[in-house]
Amino acid sequence: MNKQRLFLFIPLAIFAVLVVLFWRGLSLDPNEMPSALLNKPVPKFSLPRLLVAQELRDEKLLQGQVALLNVWATWCVTCREEHAFLNQLQKQGAHIIGIDYKDNTADAQRWIAELGNPYDDIIVDEEGRLGLDLGVFGAPETYVVDKQGVIRYKHIGDLNQKVWDETIQPIVKALNH
Repeated sequence: MNKQRLFLFIPLAIFAVLVVLFWRGLSLDPNEMPSALLNKPVPKFSLPRLLVAQELRDEKLLQGQVALLNVWATWCVTCREEHAFLNQLQKQGAHIIGIDYKDNTADAQRWIAELGNPYDDIIVDEEGRLGLDLGVFGAPETYVVDKQGVIRYKHIGDLNQKVWDETIQPIVKALNH
């Protein structure tokens, strides 16, 4: 009889374990996931530009400046929220390169015309090859790249005032000195 009662608690124990695992998964910060490219050069690429009918190669990307490499797409709701802040940063002199990720080029051109262009250049990564090489999980993501083209930081999620003030701006300032 005791064994039968014990078997009644097995589903409850399994449920409890699943709840704990689920709860732990919800509390993880995606920015704590390390990037395999940290302290390594931006991957080599040759992709079209969004607003100019020519290709952009990795060696022409930075031109000796610290840059934010921002992955975005028109299908990304959070990217739309982030866009206004990127426009502010661009007005403050931030060097931002956009990567239009797995997106329709015509939609992206309309997006930029409608919402403004915070980017010094925009790379069209329609097939997601560069995103795959960068280890992109989704959009938006922002990489801080030093003057030599080395990735120094990766931020997953929207770039907003808090993230800028507390994390990204201090890194950019340090890399500029």
